[in-house]
Amino acid sequence: MTFADPTQTSASPAAAAPVATPRVRDIRLDFFRGLAMFIILFAHTPGNMFTRWIPARFGFSDATEIFVFCSGMASAIAFGATFDRSGWFLGTARVIYRIWQVYWAHIGLFFATAGMLAFLSDLTFTERNYWGQLNLWMLFVESENWTNPDMLYRFMTLQWVPNLFDILPMYMVILAMMPVVIVLGRTNFALLAAVSLTMWFFAQRGFMEALGLPYLNFTAEPWVGRDDWQRRWFLNPFGWQLVFFTGFAFMRGWIPKPPVTPVLIAIATFFVLANVPLSSIGVREFGFDWARDWRIENRPWISKSDFGILRYVQFLSLAYLAWVIAGDKGNRIRAGASTLGRIWGRVLQIILRVGQQSLAVFVVSIFVARFNGFALDMLGREVGTVWAVNLFGCGCLILTAYLAGWFKGTPWKPKVAR
Repeated sequence: MTFADPTQTSASPAAAAPVATPRVRDIRLDFFRGLAMFIILFAHTPGNMFTRWIPARFGFSDATEIFVFCSGMASAIAFGATFDRSGWFLGTARVIYRIWQVYWAHIGLFFATAGMLAFLSDLTFTERNYWGQLNLWMLFVESENWTNPDMLYRFMTLQWVPNLFDILPMYMVILAMMPVVIVLGRTNFALLAAVSLTMWFFAQRGFMEALGLPYLNFTAEPWVGRDDWQRRWFLNPFGWQLVFFTGFAFMRGWIPKPPVTPVLIAIATFFVLANVPLSSIGVREFGFDWARDWRIENRPWISKSDFGILRYVQFLSLAYLAWVIAGDKGNRIRAGASTLGRIWGRVLQIILRVGQQSLAVFVVSIFVARFNGFALDMLGREVGTVWAVNLFGCGCLILTAYLAGWFKGTPWKPKVAR
């Protein structure tokens, strides 16, 4: 059985050129990253009934792990090649340039979203304070503890990281670690693993507080004149770097591909299924009160903020099963020649395009998710309305992906004849 790859284009070779076997693109990275973008949209839409059945409800990990893990793999391809080809200095320069891009994406996303929420809150037919839902009081209201100009300065310097706007700052800090990771990985991978695990351990708030020690993280909400404010970055980069650089190491070849064996499949399946009773589904749908008590008592092990170790184990198990199911280079998710196969091929092409433009799509998804929450407040949350609003959001992500790809192709530049 043959599969058509929607990401490949064909070209006519020169008559005298030897026939070469075309290189088959591995579509798994773009596919799973594209799926994560849609899940993130659903998860960030307030009052969205779709969130009751997203993968996060069945396990400790969620789409954030997919996004960060796949970003690590993508970074290994993009930045790793620059380090190999152009040297450490130019590789570091490219990382700094990417951090600069992500920083301004973070700034633009925040002000665009804050402006939209302020506009929606001022509409005469609304009764909700939408910017208040994101705890943006420091931007709109002054008090004896803060002033608006001071909070703007703190936002621009990442000292104030408001609710919902935490993943891009976390991504920037992890990117800044990459030049050091490259040196350590080339020197001794065991040393790199030890450094990454040590950093992760000291970022675990529950463990460090039990030992009476401070933990690694940044302040997220400092009040003017107060040094005792304890809110930290929700997504702790010193914890989340573990899953990012796991993906990075896999793609760099520092960690070999795991073999596909019945034993490993059984172990991974056990971890995934054993997690279901302890998940939100277990508590909500099956009424396991003991599971609720267990989650409260063992919160440090499953903490999303600091990336608890059980999230890591469950995610790696799930990722292994997805990797096996997808097949070599994603062969099992490619489109076939049948009618259904051709339909799936079009859907697959859209998912891949969304995955390829993940930064632009992610930024738009946060903005659209808040608007969709407003739309559901106004239109109601009947089943048909919820589906329509979510399909609108998906359409926005798809349009963003295709527009971003079109702009990156610089169509205004003259084509160079070959």
